[in-house]
Amino acid sequence: MDTTDAQPWTLENLDLTRIDVARIRHDEDLFFLVCAASFAEQAAQPHMHELVKQFAGDRAWQAWLRQCWQPEKCQHGHALAAYVRHVWPEYDWQAGFKACLDAAVVQPPELYRERGLTLAARCVIGAGVASHYRALGEITDEPVLRELVACIKRDEVRHFNRFCQQLEQCRTEEGTGRYRMLRAMLGQARRGRAPNHDAALQPVFAQCYPQQVADPASRAQLADRVHQRLRAHFGANTTARMLLKPLDLSPRLHDMLERPLTRFSHRVWPLPSRANAALAPEPARS
Repeated sequence: MDTTDAQPWTLENLDLTRIDVARIRHDEDLFFLVCAASFAEQAAQPHMHELVKQFAGDRAWQAWLRQCWQPEKCQHGHALAAYVRHVWPEYDWQAGFKACLDAAVVQPPELYRERGLTLAARCVIGAGVASHYRALGEITDEPVLRELVACIKRDEVRHFNRFCQQLEQCRTEEGTGRYRMLRAMLGQARRGRAPNHDAALQPVFAQCYPQQVADPASRAQLADRVHQRLRAHFGANTTARMLLKPLDLSPRLHDMLERPLTRFSHRVWPLPSRANAALAPEPARS
């Protein structure tokens, strides 16, 4: 496996002076979404080490995770944080991030005893996060933010494809069946489309509206408003195809499942993760 992938873009490519601040500064929903994304990406860094450790013994795959995947995910968080600081300099990003860490709202990935099941769940995360950034790029007309989230989305799709490739290798080695993979994927889907991005909204809300911290209805109303902005732009067809890819189904079965999965992607998955709890089975454990 090639572990020398050059980063397709770097923080140096992000010219903050080109930001059309007047075009975005007063869009509170975009502030919430970009700030929460920066929290989610950076707070997830320690959890990534646990996933890397699970693949001890597979030097090539661990090397790619450490040398490509982790640095690129870290870059996503730093770039988004830099954008927030430039457009909303009055916001104390560091204090907000500390509150996010203290509240432990960003959860570790689902790890299974079988590596293939861990990778199957990870593919669901990749599909969801890619759809999140795709939608975020659609709802803004600020050029630098659109460019930034397009770069992040391309990274996420590339990571997703690498995880799918590694999953195929693990399936061959471990003999993991599609049914158990599907259960692991449904278990991850139950947590939401981009659960850490959803959860990271809460400390941002709390910092901006401290008087509403103790009012779950107000927090839910804010979350619903923000998600409504994204909902029409998730690209349900593309997301459904991404979710089916790890299962490596026959063309006939793929076609049978694509339409209902597209409906799921459009109607259910975009809901805030708190609304998904009763809509899918409990996660499978090996």
